[in-house]
Amino acid sequence: MANIEISNVSKVFTDKARGRDVTALSNVTLSVKRNDFICLLGPSGCGKSTLLNMIAGFDKPSAGTLTVDGQPVTGPGADRGVVFQQANLMPWLPVWENVAFHLKMRGAQKAVRREQAQIYIDLVGLTGFENHYPAELSGGMNQRVGIARALLMNPGVILMDEPFGALDEQTRMDMQNELVRIWQKSQGTIVFVTHGIDEALTLGSHVVVMSARPGRIAEVIPITLERPRDITGAEFNDIKRHILHLLRPDRAAA
Repeated sequence: MANIEISNVSKVFTDKARGRDVTALSNVTLSVKRNDFICLLGPSGCGKSTLLNMIAGFDKPSAGTLTVDGQPVTGPGADRGVVFQQANLMPWLPVWENVAFHLKMRGAQKAVRREQAQIYIDLVGLTGFENHYPAELSGGMNQRVGIARALLMNPGVILMDEPFGALDEQTRMDMQNELVRIWQKSQGTIVFVTHGIDEALTLGSHVVVMSARPGRIAEVIPITLERPRDITGAEFNDIKRHILHLLRPDRAAA
């Protein structure tokens, strides 16, 4: 069974200020298998984040169906963890308590929360920073805390909305490598929204290229390049040129 099934999904928003409807997504169909690393790639406004929000259960499709492990998505759930563009940490809590916060909400004892948090703090490479506060960490480290928090929920699916977009280039590359390592170890399913072709090709087992609004799937491209991926390699750049052609056919031809 596919982990995520999206069938003929469309999304229409009502623009009340202008008195008209805006179609963000049109007739999107996609199957995501367990342990896939799917990168949603497309121009701004093509509905990538809208599609992610519907998988998360934050929004509902105007038409079509969306299921996770065979169950219709009717709202947020513990089977789906979300990592946002900003880590959205609680500044008054140290790292370990941010990571284990949802356990606290469930009434888990402090010792249990600390033990469980440590597993994922170690996994994301933050050993030694358990008692630091978000303001004492770099942007990349705070994003690692957000990833650890999502992983601790033990979800089948992790949804990531441009989590490295605000980071500098070197930190972004480090976080990409770290995320691949975590994904390979945790064997979860990741759906990752990005604007960057290099990022999509560095991370993804599949790249889903979307058209300009209304968003449709132009092509699903399996990426079989060996890891770590060589962004200077001929095959990498052949795929990149193909994606550029899908995104901007006039520019690619030029």
